[in-house]
Amino acid sequence: MDSPMLQLLVLAGIAIFLLLRLRSVLGTRDGFEPPRSETPGAPDRRQGFEVIEGGPDLDITDHVPEDSDAAAALAEMKRIEPSFSVSEFLSGSRQAYEWILMSFENGKLDEIVPFLSPDVHEAFAQVIDARQEKNLTVEAEFYGVRDVTLIDAALDDTTKAAEITVKFLGELSSVVRNEQGEIIEGTPGETKRQKDTWTFERVMGSDDPNWRLVATGG
Repeated sequence: MDSPMLQLLVLAGIAIFLLLRLRSVLGTRDGFEPPRSETPGAPDRRQGFEVIEGGPDLDITDHVPEDSDAAAALAEMKRIEPSFSVSEFLSGSRQAYEWILMSFENGKLDEIVPFLSPDVHEAFAQVIDARQEKNLTVEAEFYGVRDVTLIDAALDDTTKAAEITVKFLGELSSVVRNEQGEIIEGTPGETKRQKDTWTFERVMGSDDPNWRLVATGG
């Protein structure tokens, strides 16, 4: 018997041996296999996790204490609008913080008017107008949001207007130059950390998906 034929027979023998061993360990399944019956009252376990009905909403308790007024307000927001997610809101607020802050620093409010309350827009505009009257220019660069913390949440039962207050820790550089181009504030390339506490508002269940900035603070 030539060598290739001998090798083929040896491989076939090994394959048969492994198949028999596999069948002895796993058993055989033919046709439709009915679902396993569960013991009545036993907890539902899926993918190694125990599902506890009526347990805390981690989307809320990951950010505020479970028994707090803020948690109750967030739960009511989610009841009115089931698609609302606290975690997704905070992710969006992180992006909004950079966008709004840099628009203010660069003196460009037109793009963010729909996302500001009239009071906040007026306050921002006054600062920008004061710079322009003094012929000051700002050169700012944003390096990122280092931390986002949900501070408080409230909901008006009558109007369904929701307010969420968030504290941001951002890192940026900012230089102010006078009309002659001389630096009167800041150092080029020097970063600083800035803390801001902002409150966003939106009517839950409304067709308008945008949250508006209604209050700012340090």
